Amino acid sequence: MKELVTFQVGSYANFIGSHFWNFQDELLGLLEDPQAHLVFKNQNLDMDVLYRTGETQQGVPTYTPRLISVDFQGSLGSMSSRGTLYNHNPSPSSGVATWTGNVSTQASEPHKKNLFLQRLYDEGHEINESEILDTDVVKSLEDGVEYWTDFSKVHYHPQSLFELNGLWMDPKQFNNYGIGRNTVSEGLQGDEINERLRFFMEECDHVQGIQFMVDDSGGFSGVAASLLENIADEYTNVPVLLFSVRSPNYYNTLTSRKLSITSNLHDAVSFSALSSLCKLIVPVGLPSLNESRVSQYLNVEDVKLYQSSAVYASAIHSINLPFRMKKMGPTGESSNESGAMDLYECIRMLAGQGMQNTVAILDAAMPPPSMTGKRFQQPLLGNLHPLTPETAHDVDDLQAIETLMVHGVLGAGEKEVSVSEVREAVETEYENTSSTRPRFSHLSVSPCPLPIPLPFPSIFNNLVGRRGDLLSNCPTVSGSPSRRGPLDVHSIPMAARLRSTTAVLPFLENRLGYIRKFGIERGSIGANVLTSWGFGREEIEDIGENLSKMVLSLNPQQDYSSDDSD
Repeated sequence: MKELVTFQVGSYANFIGSHFWNFQDELLGLLEDPQAHLVFKNQNLDMDVLYRTGETQQGVPTYTPRLISVDFQGSLGSMSSRGTLYNHNPSPSSGVATWTGNVSTQASEPHKKNLFLQRLYDEGHEINESEILDTDVVKSLEDGVEYWTDFSKVHYHPQSLFELNGLWMDPKQFNNYGIGRNTVSEGLQGDEINERLRFFMEECDHVQGIQFMVDDSGGFSGVAASLLENIADEYTNVPVLLFSVRSPNYYNTLTSRKLSITSNLHDAVSFSALSSLCKLIVPVGLPSLNESRVSQYLNVEDVKLYQSSAVYASAIHSINLPFRMKKMGPTGESSNESGAMDLYECIRMLAGQGMQNTVAILDAAMPPPSMTGKRFQQPLLGNLHPLTPETAHDVDDLQAIETLMVHGVLGAGEKEVSVSEVREAVETEYENTSSTRPRFSHLSVSPCPLPIPLPFPSIFNNLVGRRGDLLSNCPTVSGSPSRRGPLDVHSIPMAARLRSTTAVLPFLENRLGYIRKFGIERGSIGANVLTSWGFGREEIEDIGENLSKMVLSLNPQQDYSSDDSD
């Protein structure tokens, strides 16, 4: 087994992570459920890659994510930072009292559990005082998610949840790389997080890498950079796959020219720093999911983090599947899966060949089309759309490299399609596509679909059936678009792809342009901003040089053109 350690840094990264771990918890539950569909019984996934075994002080066995989550103080809602399994009530100090006057204690009221968390608590403690219906749970989550813990059904280890002291603030104030730069690099908090990482790393037999998610829309990108510097120093040979994520809400905060310039500088500085501290970086987060081509079968309210994060979590879950597929036999192929690989192999494939590009585009089809006979009813490749912002469309890149994961595909009549049939159908599409075929493509296939747990938001439209099949006839609903959720859709097929391609050039060129225009050019209006963030002239020029090299690796001719970008 090759273990993965997961980092989630910042609010939106933890919203995405909460959905991600709900998927894993649902798969574990379905594996043991005698009523579950057979496809979930034959997952062929090694969950020990993501999870660790342990036991409480009372000797009760535990199975918890190998995870470190970092967020604002007060961001856990009704959940304790020690999780729910290891109840820990610190005893009063036994030290010598030196104060003889009156003592008063002030404590804030604990956050009240919503209906979903209350039902989880009751079930865990075998309390049957009042029956909370599924419909009530779904409605309460749609109307009232404030924290990422509000919809988390996972038990966490006491070492997993870390709240940054001194950051119990309005997130709008924590809005740039500079303000987060020294938050953990100075003082003891960074040391404590690094000790928690050491705890998880040292119990691994053969760690394959670190899966890192960071909300890079503000100060947490600086926090992440400090943590990544420690990883680079302490675990030199451990590859890091970094998802830099941001919510649609971020794009709505840029209400003035000053804020836009500050944001542009943050984007350039943050991306340059983070990309230099990992083996592969995947920018994730569109200005609007609801208006994107990904949402062909979705109805997403962009303002709700609970909804948009579910889409990104679904794609990241799919990308992660090959890292924990059980390799069967010398070829690593079986009737239950195909294309297993570890994180290092994925990174080497995308970033270690050809152009030496370390930036990948994330695409998804949610859900992909079903199959009729030996073909997809609609082009699978044509239904894959980017979740990475500022990418070029319809680029003919002869040097492109990609890895594609397809799982849970259905045939006619909700019939499961074999792994070999899916591989053959994808290969046929590559041969017949009008677009330029990538130089190299790796395909992973699994029959196991994405399970839709109860705390998943109602974001599917009326075309999505119970098992994610696309319906030809759907009921018409007057008024606002109807949404289907976990009570109507139990699982869906998924397709997700990572691409190393020149289609990411607009994203890179924009950040290079930001640092040159607002930070490097003589008299640039952003120079004082960068100085206030702690950057000297030489460091600013280094950022420009780093971004320039990334552009040149994809476009040696420097033929800058963003006419066809998002």
